Amino acid sequence: MPATQQQTDRDHLRMLAIFHFVLGGFSALGIGFIFLHRLMMESIFTSPHFTKSPGGAPPPEVFAIMEAMYWVMGGLIVIQMVVTLLSGYFLWHRRHRVFSMVVAGFNCLNIPLGTVLGVFTLVVLLRESVEHAYAEQQNHRASGGQ
Repeated sequence: MPATQQQTDRDHLRMLAIFHFVLGGFSALGIGFIFLHRLMMESIFTSPHFTKSPGGAPPPEVFAIMEAMYWVMGGLIVIQMVVTLLSGYFLWHRRHRVFSMVVAGFNCLNIPLGTVLGVFTLVVLLRESVEHAYAEQQNHRASGGQ
């Protein structure tokens, strides 16, 4: 394989790893948004102006459903953040190629940034030269090198 192709693959994998770290950081911002949204909704629904209105406050079940939704959405965002950061780490060290491909597929559901990152990740990881680079890295680790 030409040295220029190897350098290109290394550069692309490094950039993909960095962008995975960036997307993981955006996920952390998403968790903060969910927390702020919950605080804002709680303050609105418990304010005296809202509770003394002609319709009154919503029943407690509404708050329970909203709380469950916040936990579910927060949990999904945390899971997405962790696997995206792991994928970035694995791309950086050229390990677990299939894991990164699966994460790239799930990132495609995260429109628009995750879709772009997922597609480019799949394009790079499906190159034959990258597959060989991962195999060489695995053989290097198996022979005692790090």
